[in-house]
Amino acid sequence: MAPRTQRDCVICRGREGDGDLHRVEVWEDPLWRLTTSLESEVPGFSYLEPKRHIPHITDLDGREATTLGTVLGRVAGGLREATKADLVYLYVFGGGIPHLHIHLAPHREGDALNAQMIRGVVVEEKLPSGATRIVSKEFPPLGERDLGDLADRIRARLSRKPRVRR
Repeated sequence: MAPRTQRDCVICRGREGDGDLHRVEVWEDPLWRLTTSLESEVPGFSYLEPKRHIPHITDLDGREATTLGTVLGRVAGGLREATKADLVYLYVFGGGIPHLHIHLAPHREGDALNAQMIRGVVVEEKLPSGATRIVSKEFPPLGERDLGDLADRIRARLSRKPRVRR
């Protein structure tokens, strides 16, 4: 059951909540903390989270918003070097615990991770650009016209000035 209040949030408990989540803090600054899982199939699987209670990425504002890119680059680079990973996958799911936390998964060839985030049997299609498109046999691509219309709505929405939260 998800916490109903900030006081019930296991992530807001900081180090006191780490034991319940089977992880340990490895880095912090005044706004952010990075913890590493002590129970994972992936060496170095970590979580970046703001110290202030921010429920979801869509609620991100303030100093955390202005520092996220720099902090993410720093911790992902540190994880990549320490684990000798080829790259670091980033995931933000937004469910489960309603406190923003970004999953950082150092990935090396042959580990427990894969490059697919699509459900069902997947088919890989090599594109003329050299990129590979991965599609699900169970979920065919949506119509280009509908997706283009949606892209126009997204563009219009993001062209508006952001609302100031009070």
